Amino acid sequence: MPRASGKQMDNPAMAETDDPIARFQTWLADAERREPNNHNAVAVASTAADGMPNVRMVLLKAVDPQGFVFYTNLGSAKGAELLANPKAALCFHWKSLGRQVRVQGAIEQVSDAEADAYYASRAKDSQIGAWASRQSQVLPDRFALEKAVARYAAKYALSKVPRPDFWSGFRVLPQRLEFWQERPFRLHDRLVFIRDGAAWRTEKLFP
Repeated sequence: MPRASGKQMDNPAMAETDDPIARFQTWLADAERREPNNHNAVAVASTAADGMPNVRMVLLKAVDPQGFVFYTNLGSAKGAELLANPKAALCFHWKSLGRQVRVQGAIEQVSDAEADAYYASRAKDSQIGAWASRQSQVLPDRFALEKAVARYAAKYALSKVPRPDFWSGFRVLPQRLEFWQERPFRLHDRLVFIRDGAAWRTEKLFP
């Protein structure tokens, strides 16, 4: 966790709502205004078949009462691990705000309609890149990737780029969310929401 400064941090969102998703959306909106780069960046942790944890950064593309959505190549390490063991943990860290949100929950794949809609919104070069990259597989040299990009760019030069069957999204269905706010002298605020049936219960944690 980031080192606390002696300066008192503002903390408006800790008491503004009992809905953790609404609270998160408030924090995300604050980050969009104040975080210099990639305010929607999030670390996603999955587990390999041998029990080894694996973590990487992705970009959050949607959040609603159902959960947190990101997209990936299903054949990538994270795609394979999440399909085999559909549980994940997320960690958002906004250094400029002195805030962190951790999420744990089950995973579900988004619908084809959702994946199609998001894929269609991407730049054409990014769509072509999804076809060209065999994510997480061994790349013999950079030219192999550039050649694949050129091949698909030529193939779809005069047409729309369809979504590959191996490219889709995952939704993390939150069971536990922790909101962490930096405070002076490492006396941070930690507020946890735990799903209890259709409702949420809260706990405050020691720093």
